[in-house]
Amino acid sequence: MSDERGKPRGQRPSGGRGRGQSGSSGGSSGRGPGGRGAADRGGRGGSPGRGAARGRPERGGRSDRGRADRTEPRTETQQRYDGPPLPEEITGRELDRSVLAQLKGLPDKLAQRVARHLAAAGQLIDEDPETAYQHTLAARARAGRLAVVREAVGESAYAAGHYAEALAELRAAKRMNGATAYLPIMADCLRALGRPQEALKLARNPSVAGFAPEAKAEMTLVEAGARRDLGQLDAALRVLELSPLTSKSRAAWVVRLRYGYADTLEAAGRDGEALAWFHRTHAIDSDQITDAAERADALEKRQG
Repeated sequence: MSDERGKPRGQRPSGGRGRGQSGSSGGSSGRGPGGRGAADRGGRGGSPGRGAARGRPERGGRSDRGRADRTEPRTETQQRYDGPPLPEEITGRELDRSVLAQLKGLPDKLAQRVARHLAAAGQLIDEDPETAYQHTLAARARAGRLAVVREAVGESAYAAGHYAEALAELRAAKRMNGATAYLPIMADCLRALGRPQEALKLARNPSVAGFAPEAKAEMTLVEAGARRDLGQLDAALRVLELSPLTSKSRAAWVVRLRYGYADTLEAAGRDGEALAWFHRTHAIDSDQITDAAERADALEKRQG
């Protein structure tokens, strides 16, 4: 079921829900994480038996047991630590400099592995958010004390629809670095978890007033959505009417504000006004991030 943003809950529209690399940590995940494999920790998990490790069989067939150990499936914890395979072409240098700077406190090899996982997650987060999430979990297993890593896990979890995990990780990142840019995503997670009242509390956070226009629009959409969750359509419309709906900008955040307003008007039974705003949305939606044209056509057919 689509919400007032023109995308099903959990999908990340361009320039919208989830916002990819928002946050004060310099672009957040830089789109990906990483670290050492289990073998780097001394062969923990699935490592060969002692005899095999020494290069000679032990008494009583210990070498056979060593071979069996090597073929045992890895545990879920070990698989999470290893993470998905890393393409050779991903070096970690794809990350924003501010993200790389936050990894400098790690040993070189560890920092490189974490960076590669973060970069891989960034490349996958739109097309395969679940795999991106697994990459960030691999990064967290190695560098969970870094805010930039926890932010990456939170954003990829959000993109993959793991809202409870996303909320927990972004709260952790916020405790570490004090950033407030995560608030719109955190509020939307609360909506997804059926806690709209708590989402509204975050929307009233004083720092929202100082947000950049895009982030402020995100919070406006979440706040209006929370009002709709509570059945308060008139209140949702008032929230949206206080936003810059008539801005001359063609930025994605303006497109999505207009779409949200049109969608809420239709939900309130004000089809004529909704039609006008779907047309006004389509007029500036050059990247087609919404289905405003289709919604307008459907309304026109319904009106006869």
